[in-house]
Amino acid sequence: MTKTHNRKLKLLYLSQIFHEKTDENHGLTMKEIISYLSDYNIRADRKTLYLDFDELRHYGMDILSEQVGRTHIYKLVSRDFELPELKLLVDAVQSSKFITETKSRNLIQKLSTLVSMHEAKQLQRQVLIRGRVKTMNESIYYNVDKLHTAIIQDKQIKFKYFQWTVDKEQEYRHNGAWYHISPWHLCWDDENYYLIGYDAESEKLKHYRVDKMKKMTISDTPRDNPAHIEDFDPTVYTKGLFGMFGGETCRVTLEGENHMVGVLIDRFGKDIPIVKLDDNRFYTHIEVAVSPQFLGWIASMAGALTITAPETVVERMKNLAKKLNESY
Repeated sequence: MTKTHNRKLKLLYLSQIFHEKTDENHGLTMKEIISYLSDYNIRADRKTLYLDFDELRHYGMDILSEQVGRTHIYKLVSRDFELPELKLLVDAVQSSKFITETKSRNLIQKLSTLVSMHEAKQLQRQVLIRGRVKTMNESIYYNVDKLHTAIIQDKQIKFKYFQWTVDKEQEYRHNGAWYHISPWHLCWDDENYYLIGYDAESEKLKHYRVDKMKKMTISDTPRDNPAHIEDFDPTVYTKGLFGMFGGETCRVTLEGENHMVGVLIDRFGKDIPIVKLDDNRFYTHIEVAVSPQFLGWIASMAGALTITAPETVVERMKNLAKKLNESY
C-alpha cells in the first residue's frame, strides 16, 4: 500500500481507533494514537493530528480533549447507542427463546462493536441463560424476513409445518401437504414468533409458529383479502388466546376477589369492564378463545377467579376439575 493511499485512509483508521479504544471513561494520549496509527503503516505527527481531530469533529464525532496531570488525552464521548440501551438489547437477545444460542452469540458480538472494547466487556454478562431452552431452528430469521417481504408485496406464501414426535423427531403435519396462506401480521407472544394469516380453504384466520414453518416460499399469487381483514386488530386477537392456543371465541363472565383485578388488567388490558358485587368481589366480561389452556389458567387461580357464564364453559370447567381430581 502506498503512502498516498495511507494518507487517504488515515481519517478512517483514526475514526476506528476512537470508536474501539476510547469512551467517556477511557482516553488515549497523542503518543498512543500515533502508535496505533503506525500499526496500520500510517505516519502521523501532532500538528496534522490536531487538524484531523477537527475534521472528525466537523464530520460529527464528539471528540473531547481532557488534561490529566501534565498529559492531554483524547476520547470519543458520545455514540449512536448509549451503553444502558445496548445492555437492554443484549438482555432481549439472550432471554429470547426464538433466537438460537449461536445467533445470540453472533448478535451480541455485533452489538459489542457499537461501544469501546472497555464497555464491550459489560455486554458479555447480563442475563443468566445457562440451561435456557432456545429454539433449534436457524431458518427462523430468514422466515421472518420472507414473511415481511410477502406482506409488503401483497403475496401469498406456501410452507410445510412440522410437529415433534415422541422420538424427538420432526414430523410434517397434514401428511406433508403444503400450506397456502395469505400472511397479514407477525406477532411475538409467549416468547415465540407467530404468523397470523388467512386460510382461504377454511375461510378463517389462523396462526402458525414461525420456527415450525419449513421450505417457505413466496408465491406470485396475490393475498386473499377478506372483507373483515382491514378492521382486524392483531392485539385483540392475541389477547384472547392463551399460549396462542386456539378455541371457540365467546363472551365469558368471570367473578373474582378484588385482588384479582390486577391479574385481569395485566392479561386483557384496562378496557375490560369491572363491576363490583360487594366489598370483596367483582365480575367482568371478556372475549376469549375457550381452550384447555384458558381453563387451566383459571384453575391456577385456586378459586380466586371463577367462570359463571355461559353454562357451556362452566360445564367444561367442571369436567376439567373432575378429571384433575380423578388423576390425583
